[in-house]
Amino acid sequence: MFDEVRALGAHWQRLKPTQRHAFLACFLGWALDAFDYFLLVLCIPAIATEFHTGTKAVLEAVSLTLLFRPVGALLFGTLAERFGRRPTLIFNIACYSLLELACAFAPSLPVLLVLRALFGIAMGGEWGVGAALVFETLPVEGRGFFSGVLQEGYAVGYLLAALVFGVLFDPLAHLHVAGHVVGWRGLFVVGALPGLLCLYINRKVEESPTWTQGRAQAALPGQRRAALWTGMRAHLGTFLFLVLLMAGFNAFSHGTQDLYPTFLIKDHHASAHEVGLIGVIYNIGAIGGGILFGALSERWGRKRAIITAALLALPCVPLFALAHSLPLLALGAFLMQFMVQGAWGVVPAYLSELSPAETRATFPGVAYQLGNLLTSRNIVLQGWAAARVGAYGPVLAGTVLIVGIFLAVVCSLGRESRGKKLVA
Repeated sequence: MFDEVRALGAHWQRLKPTQRHAFLACFLGWALDAFDYFLLVLCIPAIATEFHTGTKAVLEAVSLTLLFRPVGALLFGTLAERFGRRPTLIFNIACYSLLELACAFAPSLPVLLVLRALFGIAMGGEWGVGAALVFETLPVEGRGFFSGVLQEGYAVGYLLAALVFGVLFDPLAHLHVAGHVVGWRGLFVVGALPGLLCLYINRKVEESPTWTQGRAQAALPGQRRAALWTGMRAHLGTFLFLVLLMAGFNAFSHGTQDLYPTFLIKDHHASAHEVGLIGVIYNIGAIGGGILFGALSERWGRKRAIITAALLALPCVPLFALAHSLPLLALGAFLMQFMVQGAWGVVPAYLSELSPAETRATFPGVAYQLGNLLTSRNIVLQGWAAARVGAYGPVLAGTVLIVGIFLAVVCSLGRESRGKKLVA
């Protein structure tokens, strides 16, 4: 692991300042997107209590976010193909930050559900646009390293959310403003801060050179680029494979992450501080796994790295979901997320390499989010199954066993892409 981090540092030193700014902006954009998403996940029991409803009703908010993410991938991806990666990314981050702030003032659960659906549209656009900007800007050397780090922006966002929840939730739950308890709403106000990232992108980040070159070429006679839907149809087989692959990936991550705080609270009576601490622990594991397997994909290839991480998650199940003490559960969650995000660390590079040049901001993002769409009801089904079983642990265990094997099998059917040059 130390050698991989040292190699990553060497790759980072070789980057030009413009490349570093592009990578950092997209990493932070994805991290803060995840931060806003997981604030809701951590607050599910508290929101259910305030609105006098069951946990299952609030789980619909998470499901709606996932359900509407493909709309955002298509909308913002199309804008990025036409107007450029940089301005679209700024607009995208501003949208999800404002919607997160609006959630803090939701007067009822139905209003919150609508806002989380709109948030899903904004969240769905960030990944595809950001990945296109990064991998069209960075050199091909070390792409696996940077893929692992970029994807773990998601884990960094979850870690920050867990840290903020663990430190601030209890104080905010005892804070009153104008006769109202601040509670979880105060966390959503904090969730609007990512909007400040727009200022950094506006000042420091340049447009993708590949997009700029492609636009210039398209202006020449006889060199018009293929339209979006033409590109989709021409690579339909690859597109369908990626949708199926991303369905497995999203079931793998959301199936092990979204209900875990609720599992700790309901099954093990963990406090907000304990949930936050365990969240920090397993997201440290996630960051390490993403960096390590992203780096290993440079040596092993993308497919072998993904399959290895997916299968290594299976032996972690007993500690992750069936242990009887919080320290053992924390260890199991650390190991589980090391493997889950280890597999995910390869995704940005793999999807970018398999995507056609003319639709690189749209093709991978839409495939990613359609995979989300196929598994958007996963958390609701898990909640239903937990109610039938009487505990969340067995449901989480079954999810990992089924999805880990599914992901490994589907990935084995794809083609290798390591070292592919991304051209305009």
